[in-house]
Amino acid sequence: MTSRTGQSMTSRTGQSMISRAEAIGLLEKAGCAPKVIKHCEAVAALAVEFAKKIKGTGKEVNIELVEAGALLHDLGRCRTHGIDHAMEGFNLAKKMGIETRLAEIIKRHIGAGISREEAKSLGLPDDDYFPRSLEEKIVAHADNLVKGTKRISTEERLSIMKKKDVGGEAIKRIMRLAEEIEENCRKGHHEKINK
Repeated sequence: MTSRTGQSMTSRTGQSMISRAEAIGLLEKAGCAPKVIKHCEAVAALAVEFAKKIKGTGKEVNIELVEAGALLHDLGRCRTHGIDHAMEGFNLAKKMGIETRLAEIIKRHIGAGISREEAKSLGLPDDDYFPRSLEEKIVAHADNLVKGTKRISTEERLSIMKKKDVGGEAIKRIMRLAEEIEENCRKGHHEKINK
């Protein structure tokens, strides 16, 4: 399987990772609109940038998983554009035989996660939807910084959320996730310079 550069995308376990072309093909086959696919491509480009910066600090991150997960994060938008698109995408991914690590990225990409209590009030299945792995966090953060195909700042994302009356806890999580990813992008940089 190949990445957008034509190189093989192999996971840490040595299993072949879904390729960029295969991911886009799955989005098309599922019925995602072209603008959703373009958004997924923009999120993937930014997520890969973050992953490469983080890997450059010496931290373990699976860039191929980040790219594939970012490309598929909005798979559920072929069925709904509501908050439940993440769960719809997760269920679709499982039916398509997509490996669990990728399906979890789809499930956990909303904002900076959704608590069990919030999920219940939103009519989602009883679970928490917080991104846990570094790869899940990178995709969620990149998605927060792309509106359509345009990159936006964390401040712009927070402003959009406030206008939609999103709760304070969700906004704080977005800020904490942004800080965590930005810190991971910098971590080790100063240590390498000072050595």
